[in-house]
Amino acid sequence: MKFHPAVLALFATVTLVLSIQFPAVAMDEPGFAIKRMVIAENVVDREPVAVGETFTAATETVYCFLEAAAIEHDTTVHFVWYHEKTEVARVPLPLSAGKRWRTYSSKKLAGLKGDWTVELQEESGIILNSVSFTVR
Repeated sequence: MKFHPAVLALFATVTLVLSIQFPAVAMDEPGFAIKRMVIAENVVDREPVAVGETFTAATETVYCFLEAAAIEHDTTVHFVWYHEKTEVARVPLPLSAGKRWRTYSSKKLAGLKGDWTVELQEESGIILNSVSFTVR
């Protein structure tokens, strides 16, 4: 089937205009911005304390702190904790629609030395962000 060059030009123009007016939205966009995601020894007054990437084996508990902004709708995120690439905890936490939301998940380390990672995941399992730390 052959099309007239004017029809092809019109189709190309309409496609371009629509792609500018209505850009594709990725399915993995969470509907909020991640302002901070850090590991800390404590959270006091909704702020992380003693943020770090290395902790001693004597550290009993660490916290993964998240500050989200421009939250378009109520949602649930999951903090997924890994020790040496093995999942050890999955903690669902709500984010409410609004300008800013701070939340955190904690994990008792039980003296487990080595490499740790915490992933922030959507309910569907899509990884939105991750932070890593080491226990020595």
